[in-house]
Amino acid sequence: MNKNIELQDLGLKDYKQTWEYQETLFRGIVDAKIKNRREEAGLETKNHFLFVEHPHVYTLGKSGDMSNLLVDEAQLKEKNASFYKVNRGGDITYHGPGQIVGYPILDLDNFFTDIHKYLRFLEEMIILTLAEYGLKAERSSGETGVWLDVGTPFARKICAMGVRASRWVTMHGFALNVNANLGYFDLMIPCGIRGKAVTSLNVELGKQEVDETEVKAKLLKHFSNLFEAEFIEKS
Repeated sequence: MNKNIELQDLGLKDYKQTWEYQETLFRGIVDAKIKNRREEAGLETKNHFLFVEHPHVYTLGKSGDMSNLLVDEAQLKEKNASFYKVNRGGDITYHGPGQIVGYPILDLDNFFTDIHKYLRFLEEMIILTLAEYGLKAERSSGETGVWLDVGTPFARKICAMGVRASRWVTMHGFALNVNANLGYFDLMIPCGIRGKAVTSLNVELGKQEVDETEVKAKLLKHFSNLFEAEFIEKS
């Protein structure tokens, strides 16, 4: 089992380019697994973790409803936003500056073969990170992601999630609002859930800006502990 994870911070990068890069890494792991199975090649499968920030973009999961995007192509253009249908689970999601997006591309055979446990661990990483900022974040039954004030009229989502897994290899991941422009969430029904608000870490803390480098370090610490993994930075 290989529990080392190659870490890359891609900075601000176009959604489509990042998606294609994810697919390349994903395919590399799957191909190695197929070769091992067919030829008993004994190849070690890699694990990757990408941090990225995207220019304004809306993405719709394969089970998503197009009517949850509340603007047309012309209005998207006015907002300098793009739109893609993608091969992850979940409904509609927004990505943009001030949001930390993480894409773990793991061979779960190196960790555990349980996709529900994988999703719970991703949520737990966010919950533990937010606890370090004095926030009580929680799961909300039947609603993927991480929320604040669950079960009250003030319930609001701070982190969205959507993953794809094939042959126990994962891609896509989570989007944590840290210094996000919440106005962009008004152009959609987030994750197809009506009547629920969205928030950002800086808003919750009453700060102009939260140090994103610090947040990333905390996320990696909790991810590493939960998955019993070691990160190796890739230049």
